[in-house]
Amino acid sequence: MNFKDPNLNRIVFVEDDPSVQTVVRRYLAKNYDVLAFNNCMEALSFLQGGDLPDIIVTDLSTPVLNGFDFLTQLKSSGFFNSIPVIILSGEESTDTRIKCLEAGADDYVVKPFNPRELQARINVILKRTGKIFTTE
Repeated sequence: MNFKDPNLNRIVFVEDDPSVQTVVRRYLAKNYDVLAFNNCMEALSFLQGGDLPDIIVTDLSTPVLNGFDFLTQLKSSGFFNSIPVIILSGEESTDTRIKCLEAGADDYVVKPFNPRELQARINVILKRTGKIFTTE
């Protein structure tokens, strides 16, 4: 699995719920090159291959390696720590959001969410980091 379009921003999307993965992947694929993974361990293995995304969107609760531990590993790595990360979660507690933001997440989106809002948040981060290729 590799990114295909060098003219689009590249997103690694991690979500273990097949219906959420399908909806978000299809929606984002209109404007981004999206690779979807069922768990954070699969995504980490992909990243270790060196094909880095412009942004990572990950569910907080995934099997094998959860989103928080994935975030922690990314932000402690000299190679991956500059990749922006958006956390998705059904967990609405302020403590969880703060914990993720303090660990290095760039944003936190509570499920259920509108894919348009997720796209807007992705664009804000990509513009801020100077990495945006796509426009609506």
